Amino acid sequence: MRFLGIIVAFLSLAISLNAQENVNPYGLDITATTAAYQREIGENDLMELIDLGDYIPHLAFDIRYAGTNNFTGSQVYTSGRAFLRKAVAEALAKAEAELNSMGLGLKIYDAYRPYAATLKFYALVKNTDFVAAPWVGSRHNRGAAVDVTLINLQTGDELLMPTAYDDFTEKANPACTALPEEAIQNRDLLVGVMRKHGFTVFQTEWWHFDFRGWEQYGLLDMPFDSIDYVRHTLSR
Repeated sequence: MRFLGIIVAFLSLAISLNAQENVNPYGLDITATTAAYQREIGENDLMELIDLGDYIPHLAFDIRYAGTNNFTGSQVYTSGRAFLRKAVAEALAKAEAELNSMGLGLKIYDAYRPYAATLKFYALVKNTDFVAAPWVGSRHNRGAAVDVTLINLQTGDELLMPTAYDDFTEKANPACTALPEEAIQNRDLLVGVMRKHGFTVFQTEWWHFDFRGWEQYGLLDMPFDSIDYVRHTLSR
């Protein structure tokens, strides 16, 4: 009976998730159902979202939108997990390995972001220098962007950086020089390693990195539990 109940629960979830309509206020082409996401992966396995916690050793996580310590002051995600498209995750693993050889590592603040969160962020901060324009969509929505900082691998402590995460001041600009020399050196080290492995730093946020070819990935509005459901289905 318990096994039957599990099957019924999964079927109910599938029906519910596939009933979502692929609509948004700006008429964007967004993958928002498990069926559509499965089709994408079936056509190209590089479209799969990879759970970074399972995939890359030594990564640290502080997923700010899974709690209230973020600029919204509210919980946006259902869990403190991070996902990236397969090729993006592979590139990040190489960056992490290079940093590990220096006794350093990456801490992840954010990665894949459902489109619904982008709508919420713009409703709160209508400044597209710092939040994505919802009529275009975010590179986070594509699973092709990641927000990171550096840590000491032995202690887990964050290295000094120009600002805190999600700072909306000029000091967050990766070209800012009105900063302590240590912060500049740490920022430039992060930017240099990430660039070497195919990432470009965002013009107003030292922590935000877009993967090369991000345009090839479509917009997604898949909740984390929907991603898990598809992964479970594909592994059967």
